[in-house]
Amino acid sequence: MATPGRARLRWLPESVPAVALGAVGTLLAGVVFGLVVDTSALVDSGGYLFGAGLLLAVGLYGSTYAIDLEALRADLTGVLAAVTVGVVLKAGLIAGTMLLVFRRPEALVLGIAVAQIDPLSVAALGRSGRMSARARSLLSAWASFDDPMTVLLTLYLAGYAYTAAGHEGAPEVAGGGGGGYLTGLGLNAALLAGVSLLWWAGRRVAGRVPDTGSVRRTKGAATVLLVVAMLVLAAAQQLMLAVALAGLVVRSTVLGRALERAVGGAFLAAFLALGLLLAHGVAWWPGFVLGAAAFGAQAVVALGVMPLFVRGLERGDRIALGLGQQNGITAVLIALTLERDFPGTAATVGPAVITVNVLHGTSQALLARSPRVRWPLARGELGAADVRHSQRYRREADEKSVA
Repeated sequence: MATPGRARLRWLPESVPAVALGAVGTLLAGVVFGLVVDTSALVDSGGYLFGAGLLLAVGLYGSTYAIDLEALRADLTGVLAAVTVGVVLKAGLIAGTMLLVFRRPEALVLGIAVAQIDPLSVAALGRSGRMSARARSLLSAWASFDDPMTVLLTLYLAGYAYTAAGHEGAPEVAGGGGGGYLTGLGLNAALLAGVSLLWWAGRRVAGRVPDTGSVRRTKGAATVLLVVAMLVLAAAQQLMLAVALAGLVVRSTVLGRALERAVGGAFLAAFLALGLLLAHGVAWWPGFVLGAAAFGAQAVVALGVMPLFVRGLERGDRIALGLGQQNGITAVLIALTLERDFPGTAATVGPAVITVNVLHGTSQALLARSPRVRWPLARGELGAADVRHSQRYRREADEKSVA
């Protein structure tokens, strides 16, 4: 995460955080390293997938940790619409564009790979831009909870695309089918329950001992250890839904600065991993079309569908959500998973990720200079819609408590 005063080069525009410049550097470093050293065994290894999963877990936790819980409760309908209807519609628009341009059934899985919003990118760049607190929480929730729907789409559409491409049998990615998906949900629920129980028990015990300096340090160390253990276990078993939900529960002031640094470091490491992937081959034209389609699909859903479920957003917030598509390590993970059944997926998704992020950064820079967009107040303050939204939520909560 970039902070306004620190970690910013003075000559950079305000809309471009310094961490984005660092991402460009690590991306190029990854490409150069991948060209000089044969990293094919590394990219295809389980260690690479674990590392990518760990980066995703850090991003998921950092994204949901920053969500305003009050805003999430009040906008829950909009969040559910975004991660269900929104993801399906985006995948359909992206896949339809790819089918129209290239007329290949593999376009279905390409649409799935980039239909989600990367939570690591949202967490790392979340303090840049001029979105209100409410809109930022909505985008964070959208990015954090659209993955389960993406997995479902992968299970059911990969089989169709595999057969349509002339292959026999079933793709490896859909090996577990619906049963495997339900098993995964059960494991996520078990991890979340275990972490929540330890968190609750630890707070109960800590509340019964004197609040001394040594006790505070012990509580801080135990909290960090619990979160790190959860992230490692989630990365090893790909239990990302549990991590996203834990970010709404396991919260402590001791995690703030450490999590901020971890998210920034994971963001840079993700682009290093993407560089290694690009060194193995790039399909520039299909990747550009895929990235442009993903960016456009986000605008269609955010500006055309989301207003039906989320009321009262300022015009600037609506535009920012429409330009909020960001891709990163999530898309890379999905591409690596699909590569076994659909060779060339990674070569297309890699440049698509770059295209999406270049379009995102460019649009943010242009919007920051636009005099026609009425933005919320200064960063960290609530705009008028946020105030009305918060007041309405409190009023409804008071009425329920009285009843």
